[in-house]
Amino acid sequence: MSSLVPLDEPYAERTASHLVAGALAGDERAWAEIVRRHTKLVMARVRQFRLSPSQAEDVAQTVWLNLLEHLGDLRDPEALPGWISTATRHECIRMTNLSRRSVPVDPQAGRFDVQDDAELDGDLLRTERHAALRAALAELPDHQRRLLLLLSTDPPPTYQEVSAQLGIPVGSIGPTRQRGLARLRQTAAIRSYLGAPTGAAPGEGGRDVLALG
Repeated sequence: MSSLVPLDEPYAERTASHLVAGALAGDERAWAEIVRRHTKLVMARVRQFRLSPSQAEDVAQTVWLNLLEHLGDLRDPEALPGWISTATRHECIRMTNLSRRSVPVDPQAGRFDVQDDAELDGDLLRTERHAALRAALAELPDHQRRLLLLLSTDPPPTYQEVSAQLGIPVGSIGPTRQRGLARLRQTAAIRSYLGAPTGAAPGEGGRDVLALG
């Protein structure tokens, strides 16, 4: 595909191929345009299933996250609507089946909650854990830190409220959160707290301090 795009060409007028190439290169505006173009398609699919508003929101965010992860695997960017439609349908079915099982889950998976182990009940451990988390957050880029802190409030804001407050597209919140959490686990502060050597996989050399969903 051609990567030559006039710098002054509005994103709304760019082809799917150019937008995909831009998103893969880290262009947040290209990714935002992909989300904007296909949000109605996602919601149309979601409305075919009897999901609650929170479930519908979770489905949409999962679809965008999966698309971000597999964007480089698309053989034909022009087939993007079909991929999104199919992915949304599959996720709606998965959500419906999960609801029928009535398995208790944490509805605030993005919050910084520790695993419910008895050995973490002491005040000293809680203080050390919170200090490590604060230090780790300080290592993150500002936009990731602000998003994670906002999503950790109780009660957590809706994605629409987050979008309005931080000025980012709703479809970018899930992927940005996932990247922020992944980066948080790799910070020097968290690795030091866990006693993990540099370069070890998350959780090695110690126990994961955060239940990150």
